[in-house]
Amino acid sequence: MSMAGNSSVGMGPTGPAPSLEQRLRNGDTLALAELFTQERERLWRGVHFRMAEALRGRLEPDDVLQEAFLAASQRLSHYAESPATSPFIWLRMIVNQTLVDLHRQHLGAQRRDAAREVSLDGAPFAQATSASVAIQLVGLFTSPSGAAQRADVLSLVQSAIEQMDPIDREVLALRHFEELSNSEVAETLGIAQKAASIRYVRALRRLKEILAQVPGTSSGGQYG
Repeated sequence: MSMAGNSSVGMGPTGPAPSLEQRLRNGDTLALAELFTQERERLWRGVHFRMAEALRGRLEPDDVLQEAFLAASQRLSHYAESPATSPFIWLRMIVNQTLVDLHRQHLGAQRRDAAREVSLDGAPFAQATSASVAIQLVGLFTSPSGAAQRADVLSLVQSAIEQMDPIDREVLALRHFEELSNSEVAETLGIAQKAASIRYVRALRRLKEILAQVPGTSSGGQYG
């Protein structure tokens, strides 16, 4: 099957081979497959982090990624018309939108709690909920002896996380749970890299205070 843009690959004898981004902007579906393979682990981690508990019984992160890859394939021609968005951030945006759509499809009104959307300078993004952050933190920093104790700790951590600025919480989620770089965080949120760094430092300081106040957690650990 012929695919647009593939003719540009391998024209190297007279010049350098086109970059992955150039190939994507040329509509090269093989380049999309390469990008997806390269970034699959980070994308899977992001879906796993943001997927609502109520959705986990119906779908796996791999199901979301499969749907997202099909969506990206259908929208590849639009990438050439988009602003100067890096390939990973573009693909991650499609994955997140796919997850939001699946929340809406399977959970209906519950989606508002599972995948809320907020806006920063007019740029929408899927917000990391206090619940999703709390679940990850409790798993990292606690070893409760029973379900009741774990539930109590989770409730305390979630209540504390809700006191954080939503954007700071999002920066923390992107850096630690999705493992984006500072520049990728800035691009995702549409803010300057310096602003992203400042918010990250502030979020770390607030997180350390939160963990210090909750019985059964460390006072900072790797976040100190």
